Amino acid sequence: MRHALAAVYRFRVPGYYAATATLLAVALSTFLPLGETVRQARGILSLIAVCVLALCIVLAFVAPTFLPDSSTVLVSSPVHGRWLAMNSPASKVPSHGVRAYGQTYAIDLVSEPVDEVRPTFGEGSAMRDPSEYPAFGAPVLAMCDGVVVRASDWRRDHRARSSALAVIYMMIEGAFRELSGPGFAIGNHVTVRGADGVHAMVAHLQRGSVIVRVGETVREGQQLGSCGNSGNTSEPHVHAQLMDRASPWTGIGIPMAFTGISLADAAEKVRALPQNGEHMTHTL
Repeated sequence: MRHALAAVYRFRVPGYYAATATLLAVALSTFLPLGETVRQARGILSLIAVCVLALCIVLAFVAPTFLPDSSTVLVSSPVHGRWLAMNSPASKVPSHGVRAYGQTYAIDLVSEPVDEVRPTFGEGSAMRDPSEYPAFGAPVLAMCDGVVVRASDWRRDHRARSSALAVIYMMIEGAFRELSGPGFAIGNHVTVRGADGVHAMVAHLQRGSVIVRVGETVREGQQLGSCGNSGNTSEPHVHAQLMDRASPWTGIGIPMAFTGISLADAAEKVRALPQNGEHMTHTL
């Protein structure tokens, strides 16, 4: 029963998009002169789409409590240096507020070196050039040994949203990105499939920075690309997550912990994830 539920749950996001697109097409077709048979077929199609949409919404809220628990997978940090955690599963699950796109246990990391100042939110330009942030252009590393199964770096790096009004604009913009599918939300990204079948994805990479190709074997700690500001982001940062599938359309998130990191500027190395607002440091 659990496996059957997981199989249906896995396709809730494609089902949601398909149902929404169908309802939109039906709404637009009301302005067209159609025959009685076509109108009846449209009504049936609308009913099916509404049922599918309702099922997807129910699955999103109910199914996670019945899914099999996943063990925490130890991986290497996707960045080196001193980084600040945001939207961390160490503070709440799902970390980003939703489980879609396999991001139940995803984490966002923002670079905050000791000797470099990160622009303060609400000060200066409302939309800063991404190069003003220390994260922009920083190396992004493979979290595990494996094979590259997805690699994308053609999307542009937009300006940071560094004021309240700019964030509101980002939320509106993000809604349109969502309509275009997960690729436009996560931006440029690389996904590596490990030997255990776990898929490690790093996202929001810099345009043109990916230096690996699909089918290439990579080692843990190897550079995959550079931190950018592509996709649905407020400032340059690295988004990292584990999934049980390569595609964010159908992947289910897997909990993870970083090895060999120190937390809160302590010297001790631990296997963990930083909480929201906590710094982590990883040295090569």
